[in-house]
Amino acid sequence: MATAVTLEDVKRDILTDTLIRTGNSNLGTMGFTEHGYRHSNLVSNIAQNVARRLGFTKREIELTAIAGYMHDIGNVVNRDGHHLSGAILSYYILERLGMPLEEIGTVVAAIGNHDEETGSPVNNIVAALILADKSDVHRTRVRNTGIANFDIHDRVNYAVERSFLRVADDERTIILELEIDQSISPVMDYFEIFLTRMLLCRRSANFLGCRFGLQINGSKLI
Repeated sequence: MATAVTLEDVKRDILTDTLIRTGNSNLGTMGFTEHGYRHSNLVSNIAQNVARRLGFTKREIELTAIAGYMHDIGNVVNRDGHHLSGAILSYYILERLGMPLEEIGTVVAAIGNHDEETGSPVNNIVAALILADKSDVHRTRVRNTGIANFDIHDRVNYAVERSFLRVADDERTIILELEIDQSISPVMDYFEIFLTRMLLCRRSANFLGCRFGLQINGSKLI
């Protein structure tokens, strides 16, 4: 029998928890930034805020939160294609938890479309997820303890001292606000590695009937 699966149901699920922990550990071994509980919870919270501020229904807000929490479980398989493997894994988890098939399809589509190389905002929930996921750039994600050994991703993330996704529902704008220590990484490095992400964020904001903007150190860049 189908049930109204909640974010708390998903968080209590042992398999979901194991996939997040193991996937994050695997990425750490490969030298990637943090993709564990911190990232999962933060993306879930930010996506919920986007959904709430833009007037999603109560159930859509819950599904957005669930998609945000589960979006990176595919990292347990491999970083490449993690959005696709994560979508498939989420299907079986949510089906076992009793979520209606229509809702499962919505969450699966969101997880399967959050990757910046191939993703597309095909529904409101994936649009909110994309915006939340791509806004999580911050020094707390860096696991490499040796600054001298930073690659460009470590350096850019470590340089970001504050990131905030501001949703102004009255103005229909979604602004990513960043404060970057340019003695660690120049702003141009951010664009070099994250331009594709910003373009996907703009498409996602447009899908939600909003304008996307990027502000770095108080200056409007997009």
